[in-house]
Amino acid sequence: MVGSIEVDDHRVYSNGRVQNYNGFEEKLDDLRRFLGKGDDDVLRIVSVGAGAWGSVFAALLQDSYGKFRDKVQIRIWRRPGKAVDRATAEHLFEVINSREDVLRRLIRRCAYLKYVEARLGDRTLYADEILKDGFCLNMIETPLCPLKVVTNLQEAVWDADIVVNGLPSTETQEVFEEISKYWKERITMPIIISLAKGIEAELDPAPHIITPTQMINRATGVPIENVLYLGGPNIASEIYNKEYANARICGAEKWRVPLAKFLRQPHFIVWDNSDLVTHEVMGGLKNVYAIGAGMIAALTNESATSKSVYFAHCTSEMIFITHLLAEEPEKLAGPLLADTYVTLLKGRNAWYGQMIAKGELSLDLGDSISGKGTIQGVSAVGAFYQLLSQSSLNVLHPDGKKPVAPVELCPILKMLYKILISR
Repeated sequence: MVGSIEVDDHRVYSNGRVQNYNGFEEKLDDLRRFLGKGDDDVLRIVSVGAGAWGSVFAALLQDSYGKFRDKVQIRIWRRPGKAVDRATAEHLFEVINSREDVLRRLIRRCAYLKYVEARLGDRTLYADEILKDGFCLNMIETPLCPLKVVTNLQEAVWDADIVVNGLPSTETQEVFEEISKYWKERITMPIIISLAKGIEAELDPAPHIITPTQMINRATGVPIENVLYLGGPNIASEIYNKEYANARICGAEKWRVPLAKFLRQPHFIVWDNSDLVTHEVMGGLKNVYAIGAGMIAALTNESATSKSVYFAHCTSEMIFITHLLAEEPEKLAGPLLADTYVTLLKGRNAWYGQMIAKGELSLDLGDSISGKGTIQGVSAVGAFYQLLSQSSLNVLHPDGKKPVAPVELCPILKMLYKILISR
C-alpha cells in the first residue's frame, strides 16, 4: 500500500502524491498547529545520536527551519568525551582549508585556531566540540552547518516534542530506557522518528524479531502510533550535498502525513507509507547483504557480472526472509528495491565487506570502526541467523520436501555468519 502527500495541484505518482510546497515557514506553522503549539510555545526537536545520518538529518532541519528561532529549536545529543585522534585531526584540517566557505565561517566564529593547534598536536579535539562547528566524526569530508549540541541526555529530551533516533539499533534499547526515566512526569508523549536500521532477535516465548521502533515503544511506553521509521535509497553525505534523493516515513497515518510534508525538501522527497515492519526488516537486511556485496566487489575486481549474480541471489533471500517474518509485506520493488541497491553500491557496510575481503581490516576490530561508526550489518547477521535457525520456524525444503530451518535456504546469510560471527 503506497502512501500519499497532500499537494496543491494534486498530481498523482506511483509512489503517492507530490507536494509543490517549498515555503518552510508555512510548513513549520502547519506542523505547529497540528501539534497544538501556542504562539509563544517553541517546537522542540532533538536528534539523539550523532552518526552520519543522524547528524545530516539534524543539519537538514537546521538549514531549513533554524532561522525561525522563535518558533522552533533544533538540537542534537551525543555523548561527551570522545577524543579525535591525531590522524583525523590532520585530515580535518585539510578539509577545512580546502573549503573557502568553511574556512571563512570558522575564522568568523573565532574557531579556526583550535584546528590549527590540533593539527600540530598541541591540543585534543572532541567529537561533541567539532560537531558544534558542523563536523561529524563519522563523515569528516562533508562539513555540515553548525549545530546546537547537547551532551546531557536529560536536558536534551525531557521537553522535546519530536525526538529523532539516530542511534545504531544495537544502542537504541539502552538509551531509550534511560530516556524513559525523564518522561515519567510527561502529560503528552513525544513523536519519535527512528532512522535506525537493524533488528534484534528474541526467542521467547516464540522466535520473533524486535525492530528499533518496537524497542523504543517497549523502553519508553510511548504509543506505537507515535513512533515512526524513516528510511530510503540514500547516502547521508550525498543528501547533504543536495543530490536528489527520496525516503519513506512509515507508521500511523495521523503522524506520517503531516511529518512527510514537514520533512520534504526540493532535493529530498519524502513519501509516506503504512507498512512499518517491512521497511524496518528490509532496512536491517540490506545492511547484511551489503557486507557480502562489498566482499564480492573486492574478490572479483568489481566484476559487473559477479555483482549482478550476487544481487539476484541476495534479493531472493531478502524476499524469502521478509515474507517469513512480516505479515502481508510490501513487494521488494520501487523504493524498497532502490534502498537495497544503493546500500549494496555504496555505504559503510559495503565498504566494510570490501576491507575485510582485501585483508585491510581485521575482524578483531569489532563492528565499531573509527571514522565510520557502527557497522550495523554485523549484528544483524547474527540476529537473523539466530532467528532463522529456530526449528519452530521450519519450512519445507523445495527439493527433499523435508522440514528444515529457514536459514538452510539462505546460503549467503549462512556464509556471512561463518565469516563474521563464527569466523
